[in-house]
Amino acid sequence: MGTVSTPANGLPAVHLVDGSLYVFRAWHSMPDEFLDAEGHPANAVHGYTRFLCELLERARPEHIAVAFDASLTSSFRNAIYPAYKANRELPPPDLERQFVQCRAVTEALGVHLMIDHSYEADDLIGSTVWNLRAEGWRSVIVSADKDFGQLLGEHDEQWDYARNLRWGPSGVFEKLGVHPHQVADYLALCGDSVDNIPGVPGIGAKTAAALLGHFGSLDALLERIDEVAFLRLRGAASCAAKLREHAGQARMCRRLTRIALDAPGASRADMLERQYRQVDQLDSLCEQLRFGAFTRSRLHALLR
Repeated sequence: MGTVSTPANGLPAVHLVDGSLYVFRAWHSMPDEFLDAEGHPANAVHGYTRFLCELLERARPEHIAVAFDASLTSSFRNAIYPAYKANRELPPPDLERQFVQCRAVTEALGVHLMIDHSYEADDLIGSTVWNLRAEGWRSVIVSADKDFGQLLGEHDEQWDYARNLRWGPSGVFEKLGVHPHQVADYLALCGDSVDNIPGVPGIGAKTAAALLGHFGSLDALLERIDEVAFLRLRGAASCAAKLREHAGQARMCRRLTRIALDAPGASRADMLERQYRQVDQLDSLCEQLRFGAFTRSRLHALLR
């Protein structure tokens, strides 16, 4: 077993993994030569298992959770804006089956699983970050998704595992030009094509960052729209007109871009302790997924 990871500031760390991201990456990057015992494709679960083994071997986290999405059409955000993520196709049956298998591998490795039909993985992770910060824990969010920037407190960090890049709150500003507490406002202004969030037409990333740099928040910006036309900003008058016309849409978009902090994430660190008792469960999964000897030995080593 590893030990609780503590940085120089003395706060213990919990690792929170954006599981769906790494399943999709495996689905797109692994060759389709892997089949399970029933002859179904198993490339995504093989790739995801490699990723999770490597993460556990490298970080040796004693407190970890993996969050999965199960709310592509049932998120509370769909009720606010029916077109939310409407640009995304539902996973094909071959991938949907592998998502279930990836969740089974996660649990067999003694890793806490988080999934909900109303809240997304971002919300489950965000609520856990929020809950555990109050208990004196720092969070390491394993994901490349820019949305998570809004969650980073003074001692938290985000880890883009594939690129092996880590950053804290100052890294959010370097990447986006806004501070963590402004990320939801920033995305509400410039939109997010990945999630089909429209934002304010005609306002791009640089303009959104400049506006928030001046006004501080979306609320302050919309209260003081009259000042926008006088800013030293290219197309300032046109920008003011767009904000006036689309103020309601900007506020609606922020309800989509803001990560929920009241979702059913983990409320205590002990819920995220690794468990080391599930060898039988793991062996049957190895048979079902036709894992090779090397993968099986890695998995077994991680249960010791």
